[in-house]
Amino acid sequence: MCDDESVKSCKCNKRFNDSIGHEIKVLNQVLQRKLIYSAKDKGVDKLTLMHGWIIAYLYDHRDEDVYQKDIENAFSIARSTVTSILKLMEKKNYITRESVESDARLKKLVLTETGIELHYKIENMITKNETLLDSLLTKEEKIQFLFLINKILSGLENAN
Repeated sequence: MCDDESVKSCKCNKRFNDSIGHEIKVLNQVLQRKLIYSAKDKGVDKLTLMHGWIIAYLYDHRDEDVYQKDIENAFSIARSTVTSILKLMEKKNYITRESVESDARLKKLVLTETGIELHYKIENMITKNETLLDSLLTKEEKIQFLFLINKILSGLENAN
């Protein structure tokens, strides 16, 4: 394991780039590949990762009215991107858009039975992957990692 003196000279890391942005990108790519492989293994290969995250969000907020704007904010993605994703999810019968009595222009997003069934498959897949990630770090390393990720995220959100 690495000690505190220099992560760059760490022998446990075969490839190291001192660019934080690059390393985050590489980590994201590896995680996505792992999740896609797990999804295929569970028979949900036609599902994109973002569909899975949105399905989980809708499931977790199923007792509330959720609108497109909520998805945009929760995942920090552009309106046009969310519109495309939701249209495809609706086409695949994962969600429906239902009118709201108070404002006919608003459409709340609701999971279908197909979406709920898919949620359970995805939840199982994510739980297995999270267990693997947890096994790679000590409790202290995980706390430090999450602290640093949140610090970077906060700094980026608050930067001009």
